[in-house]
Amino acid sequence: MSTVIRIGRILIDDSEIEERFVRASGPGGQNVNKVSTAVELRFNVWRSPGIDHATKRRLAALAGRRLTDDGTLVIDAQRFREQARNREDARERLIELIREASIPPRPRHKTKPKYSAKLERLAGKKHRGETKRGRGRIRHDD
Repeated sequence: MSTVIRIGRILIDDSEIEERFVRASGPGGQNVNKVSTAVELRFNVWRSPGIDHATKRRLAALAGRRLTDDGTLVIDAQRFREQARNREDARERLIELIREASIPPRPRHKTKPKYSAKLERLAGKKHRGETKRGRGRIRHDD
């Protein structure tokens, strides 16, 4: 029986997540050379039936370099010395990414600058032009 991860309205089956345990880099003494404690979590964003297309696009943008060409999101977790904690950390990071991607951006409302702001901008441009004009060569009309 596979478990289901629920993130708001999104449902992700455990079978969609692939985990590999690899040797971690960094401190840990001899233990780091013997035990595979780091977790490499793989989740194919484009093939997941539980995520709508708009969320998939936002998730791909958020993932950046962590997304492979075939649409697989790769999360490396090696913060902790225990495999179980790294596994939990990787899953939490995946859930947080999906949660963030599931929030649609607020629509932009067009605004017009106020008339006084336009006049102020034009006055500033005129002043700047006069300053630059004053830097030219001085002509002597004799």
